[in-house]
This record gives sequence, structure tokens and C-alpha cells, in this order.
Amino acid sequence: MEPGIFVGGGDEAYGTPQELLLGYGNRHGLIAGATGTGKTVTLQILAEGFSAAGVPVFLSDVKGDLSGIGMAGSADHKLHDAFMARAQTIGLDLEYSNFPVTFWDLFGKKGHPVRTTVAEMGPLLISRLLELTDAQEGVINVAFRLADDESLPMYDLKDLRAMLTFIAENASEISTTYGLVSTRSIGAIQRRLLVLENQGGDNLFGEPALDLADMMQVDVEGRGRINILAADQLMGAPRLYSTFLLWLLSELFEELPEVGNPDKPKLVFFFDEAHLLFDGAPKALVDKVEQVVRLIRSKGVGVFFVTQKPADVPDDVLAQLGNRVQHALRVFTPRDQRDLKLAAQTYRGNPRFSTEEAITQVGTGEAVTSFLEQKGIPGVVERTLIRPPSSQLGPIDAETRATLMAASPVAGKYEARFDRDSAYERLLARAEAAAKEVAEAEAAEARAESQQREFNSARRYDGGRVAQSTKRKSSRSSDSVGEAFAKSFARQLGTKSGQALVRGILGSFFKSR
Repeated sequence: MEPGIFVGGGDEAYGTPQELLLGYGNRHGLIAGATGTGKTVTLQILAEGFSAAGVPVFLSDVKGDLSGIGMAGSADHKLHDAFMARAQTIGLDLEYSNFPVTFWDLFGKKGHPVRTTVAEMGPLLISRLLELTDAQEGVINVAFRLADDESLPMYDLKDLRAMLTFIAENASEISTTYGLVSTRSIGAIQRRLLVLENQGGDNLFGEPALDLADMMQVDVEGRGRINILAADQLMGAPRLYSTFLLWLLSELFEELPEVGNPDKPKLVFFFDEAHLLFDGAPKALVDKVEQVVRLIRSKGVGVFFVTQKPADVPDDVLAQLGNRVQHALRVFTPRDQRDLKLAAQTYRGNPRFSTEEAITQVGTGEAVTSFLEQKGIPGVVERTLIRPPSSQLGPIDAETRATLMAASPVAGKYEARFDRDSAYERLLARAEAAAKEVAEAEAAEARAESQQREFNSARRYDGGRVAQSTKRKSSRSSDSVGEAFAKSFARQLGTKSGQALVRGILGSFFKSR
């Protein structure tokens, strides 16, 4: 029999025991249901099952409840008796156990810091993160292209700001080569960056950047590590949350090799509050998500979307989610009724009951489920009692979290930031070189003017006899050190426009091209 993860079952009123076959774990899935119906527990028991099978997991802890996966359940828990009764009903020999966890946090408070670079995020996701218009997105694309062409790496927001400032100062020259850029658009982007920084978004960008291999580890017992992103504070900036998770998914797609159809996934990714990814997303971004979801399964990665209603996920993405757990939906409005009908129509019907009625009748901890069977065929929909978790239900305390973090295989690797030579430093160096060049030219012009004054003064007092000898001496000196050229260059730089040109171009930028 093909190995799988036991999800739940039931008594005579319910259907057959339900399992998620490991071989189809990379065929993606959906966990849906109204608030308080048991989605978090379903996510927890699936994460436990994948980990026990040696599959690393990534999930976001939106409510702060999932940190308990790192601790074993206890007979002292208030729901212990209910868990044991549920286990007996579905034929489960429940044993409490902890699982290997790695905590992550963009803010570095409840987990190891997790960062990426501006360059790795890319112009499309940066534009999505900043909610830019098409014209502003065009400026971001120019900034990325210019950075590539001129070897100006962008690691953090400071680098991106420096590139935008440089483009604003040289808008006319850059527009000639890369297309029209508007200083008004650049100002709007700079203001968006300020808002992002106020939300803590600058914590996401910098180095050391996340090494994906650190999220795909197993422990000494062969269990997959469960990576838990602390997202309770992050949910205060929903666009930052969804963009980060989409970036992470895209990086997995770009970096992992093709593996075909493995016996079990290489990694399973749970995208909680999935509606945030699609709310107001431009078509280009939705198309990118669809492409990643469609192709990433060949990399051995399974993606499970967790949301309130299946309608939160676009149809083209929803069609690719083969494993489904539908908790109760509440119907209060005509739109809710339409969503219910659409949800019921996505399941393979069961002659024993109405799927539409079952979705409204299942209680907390129950669900309507359908998992892929042999040859990838969707299973008949069943009413299912979800099994209790083996790990602790609910959060752990701060002291326990700190202990688990200290024992993590990545402890100390990401805590200290560093700032490499990048766009900001290189543009600053060019600016300083330009300022030095202007100062030297001004000094040369001052020397030339001083010599001219001395010459004129001497000529007045000796009746012009010193003119010829002074001229010969000045000529010989100038020829020897090249002051004639310096004087000419200084005169060009003496005007305000000449100085502004050099400062704006930052060291003859376009001459070097």
C-alpha cells in the first residue's frame, strides 16, 4: 500500500478513513473554511505528517498558535479527553510527540531573521510590494536594468534609494538610453519606500540573505524540519507578508532542480491567508503565481493554500489543487450562497449525501475532504472527523521558544547583518570623486587667476619689461605640469552649471559608457 498521511475518519455516519498519499503531496492542496472551524489544526496535523515522513515544511504562524508543534502534547491539556475520544472514534492510536522546528521572523524577535536582497526580489515583486502604477513600475525596471549594466548591485533599500536619486539627477541623459523617466514618479516611489520602512519592511532587505537549503533540512532521526514564520506582527503589513511568501515560492521554483514525480515531496509550502496574495493583484502577478504553481510540482514542492473560501483563489490556480479539506462555510448573503455552490461543484460527488449541505453542516474539527487516489484521480468527497494533533495545541512560552532557537542548526548564522560594497557605496564614491575633481579644478583656476594678477601688477610697476620673462617662465612651468589644460578645464567648471553637471553625472558616468 502506498504510504500516506492519516488525516481522519469517522464512525458509521462518516466515510472511509482519509489519507493524503505522499506520492501526490506535490500535487498541491486547499484548506478552506470559516474562522474557528479548525483550519489551523488541519494545517498542524498535515505538517506533522509530512515531517514524520522526512519532508521539510514551511508554514506561517498568523495567529501565533502553531509554535506548539515544537513541543509534545500533554495529558494535562484541557482537550486531552476530547482528543482521546476522537482518536478512539476514528481508530487512531494517538501518541504525543514533538517535531523539529526552526523559527523565523522578519523582525528578528520570535525567530531567526530572514532576509533577501532587492536584486533577488526583482522589479515585479518590488512594484507589487510598493503598490506602484504602471509608470512607476517602469522607473523601477529602469533602475534594475541600469544597476545591472553599470555593476551597481542592490542589496538593501539604501541601494535602491541611491539608484532612484541618481536617476532623478540624470533623468534627461538616462531617458535617452533607457526610456522616459519622470522625476514625479521617482518622488512617488521614494514616498512609498518611506511607508514600507515605517512598516518594518527594511528588515526584509539586506544580508546575509536566506539560504534556501536551511529551510530544507532533516533532523538526526530523518524527520523533516518544520519552518515556522512568525507572522502575527507581519500581518499588520499584509502586502509585505504576501509578497515575501510569493518571493520565497518563486525562489524555490528558480533554484530547485527538476525531480519529476518523486515518492514524496522535497518540501511542502503552506500559504496561510492566501486571499492576501490575490486581492487587488495585477494580472501579470496572478499569471506568475499560476505559472509557479503549475510548474513547481516538477521540482518536488507541494503548495497548500489556506483561506476562508475557495473563491478566494483564482480558478486557474484552484484547478491545480488536487488535495482538498473543506471546513464549514457560513452562508449569510447571496454571495455566500454562490460561493457555497461553487465550492460544492469542485468535488467528485458522493451518492450518500449532498456535498453542498455537508459543507454547511460539518462542525468544528470536521471537514468535507477529497484526496488524490492512485493515478492522480480525485477521491470521492467524504465527511471526515479530523484527527487530533500529536504536538501541543496552542503556543509555547517565550522561554521555550528561546531554548528551541538556541538549539536550531542555523543559530547565529543570520543574526548579525553586514553591508557589502554596493550601489550606495559606489555612487557615493563617484560623487566624492566628482567633488574632488571640481575642487581641484577650482584650485587650478584660482592659481591661474593669482598668477595673472601678479603678472599684471608687475607689468604696471616696471613699465612692461618683466612681461616677456614672466611669460617665458609661466609658459615653461605650464608646459611642464599641464596647467594650460587645467586652466581651460577650470574655466569650464567655474560656472555653476558646469559644477552641477559634474556632480550630477557623478564622475563622468556616461563618458565611461
